[in-house]
Amino acid sequence: FSLCAGTLLPGLPPIYHAARVFKAPSKYVFDVKDPGTHILRLHFHRFSSPQLNLADSKFHVLVNGLVALTNFSGGRSVGPKVIEYLLWFNSEKVETFLRAEKSKFAFVSAIEVISAPKDLILETAQSVNGDKGTIGGPKVTPFNDSLWRTWLPDDDYFKSKEGSNRVYFSGRIKYQEGGASREVGPDNVYNSARLIESKNASIPNVIEGYQYLVRLHFCDIASTSLGLLFFNVYVNGHLAYKDLDPSAVTNYLLASPFYVDLVVDAEHSGIVNVTVGPSNKSMADAVDAILNGVEIMKMSNGMGSLDGTLPAESV
Repeated sequence: FSLCAGTLLPGLPPIYHAARVFKAPSKYVFDVKDPGTHILRLHFHRFSSPQLNLADSKFHVLVNGLVALTNFSGGRSVGPKVIEYLLWFNSEKVETFLRAEKSKFAFVSAIEVISAPKDLILETAQSVNGDKGTIGGPKVTPFNDSLWRTWLPDDDYFKSKEGSNRVYFSGRIKYQEGGASREVGPDNVYNSARLIESKNASIPNVIEGYQYLVRLHFCDIASTSLGLLFFNVYVNGHLAYKDLDPSAVTNYLLASPFYVDLVVDAEHSGIVNVTVGPSNKSMADAVDAILNGVEIMKMSNGMGSLDGTLPAESV
């Protein structure tokens, strides 16, 4: 049944004014035109009404047999919560299944299924033994992203800010075939960055027991000439890229974006340390290192789950 919010937060988008509530197992079925990678977004907004308080919910969500959420109750924060997935679908249908725990109920505010560009996720990534963050820049809202994503500023993630400077670029970002596209990262991600003078780390929270796809976005908007910038990239203290040369990667074009994908095991500390710093090839009076954006995406585990250790058969 449908439930309307008793009190609305100022500026709250209309999709969060109401929710669909389920006491019995239920599912949504979406037709997709082509198999491949799709973006699935689940929207939740816990609110209270005279009939029901959505904070009392507790439920599981499966998507085409993959465990997306377990024992979920809409999130702890006040206001809407959006959970985004990048999923490969071989079938022409996407089934989103919601099942409430005994004596509880499930709810959802909205569901989006979007075909992803073919270059959004490649088949290869370097192994190293979304939150999405724009490094050095402001928040990027869905209005400024062709895939309606939100990119958060790095203030809550970037540690040891000594030894870094923000830089902003007002010129044209030069996208190239084979590099990053606007769907991979919008202009507002690549036209800001941190210039690193010493090793610094961006540290989002992660969950032990999962692997994560870490995508690092780069765009040399700071060098005055080609061939001046060289730096190393470390993840959890391990050297991922040595003497990375943005000029060579971009076929010797400044302000041309690219990205690298790394697969990382979450450690018991619950963090992933992403660090960029000078290399032995760094030149005097040149920028030591640059970083424009970071995405961290949890990968499903061996039980086909993105949340906890509960296999799909037990949901």
